[in-house]
Order: sequence, then C-alpha cells, then structure tokens
Amino acid sequence: MDKRAVLRILGAVTLAGTAPFVLTACKDESKPKFQGVDVTGADYAKDIPLKDVNGQQRSLKDFSGKVVAVFFGYTQCPDVCPTTLQEFVEVKQALGADGSKLQPVFISLDPERDTPQVLKAYLANFDESFVGLTGTPEELAAVAKDFKIFFKKVPGKTEGTYTLDHSAGTYLFDTQGRLRVYERYGAGPQLLAQDVKALLG
Repeated sequence: MDKRAVLRILGAVTLAGTAPFVLTACKDESKPKFQGVDVTGADYAKDIPLKDVNGQQRSLKDFSGKVVAVFFGYTQCPDVCPTTLQEFVEVKQALGADGSKLQPVFISLDPERDTPQVLKAYLANFDESFVGLTGTPEELAAVAKDFKIFFKKVPGKTEGTYTLDHSAGTYLFDTQGRLRVYERYGAGPQLLAQDVKALLG
C-alpha cells in the first residue's frame, strides 16, 4: 500500500471519529443549559387564569417579553414564601438593567385570609412590581392541579387557626410564555439569576 493510500485511510478514520463530537458541540451550544430542571415542552402549567389584587383577570400573555416566575404560597407562610420572594428581589438586583424583564407572580392558596388588600400589602414589603393573584377555592384548586402543586390545610394548635402545607418550587416561563424551567426551593438567587439570563438570551 503506497503512502497516499495510507494517508487517505487515516484521514477517513479521523473524520469519522471527530464528526459526531463536532455535531454534538454545535447542538449543545444552541440549547440553553439550566441550573434548574429543564421542563421545556411539558404539557402542564399552561396559564394563570386568576385575578390580581386590583380585580383584573390575568394571563401569561400579559407579560409577553418578560421571563415570568410563578410560585404558590400564602402570606402567613413562616419561611418558604418570604424566602422565595426575597430571593427574587435579589435576582432582580443581580440582573441590573434587565431586572425589569423579570416578572415574579405569587399565587395565594389561602383566599380565606389573603384578601386582595392583604396580598397587595404583603408583596409591597418585597417589591411593588411583584404580581399577586388569587381566586375562588375552586379556581385556585384547578390552577394548582394544572401546575402539579400540592397544598393542604393543616389545623393549628388553637381553634380556628391553620397553616398550609404546599409545594415550594418555582416555574420559569420564557419571554414567549412557554414553560421552560422548574426551580427547586432553596436554589438561591445566584442560580436563579443564571437561568433567567439564559431565558432572556
């Protein structure tokens, strides 16, 4: 076998060995890598058809052009809810000029106590741009089911008091209103900011 034939064989082997890696690299670069759970294409968490603190019916379409962070809770929550809200205050700060392109949406699972007035005042303690949503028990149950959110009323130590056990994660929607990421509770503002930046692209 002459030298030219050997070189042709080596060249073919080299190309065959490297081509998949080249294609894989290109594919990886085109898809964002999230710190949270990538749920792109999931067939749930379709919309948020509830009323805000001003009585206006809302939808994900209202926030077109923004990354929307949706999470569920209640204003008397002792730890999970205020922690999550404070994290998004810090995420907005970390985004700098792009902070206005992030829209946190807090859905109350406690319509009995979280009146629009209570909800509005509660969110103002964190950031007045945060949107609070509520509805009838039936409406909230339907939305929670669509988002795969568990919640249950737990009687307190004294008569008439109660707390709520509830799922603690956050859903991120991209600027076109598509569900993209599920963030576990406690991810921290740094990782949340990275995913929001990835969605802003």
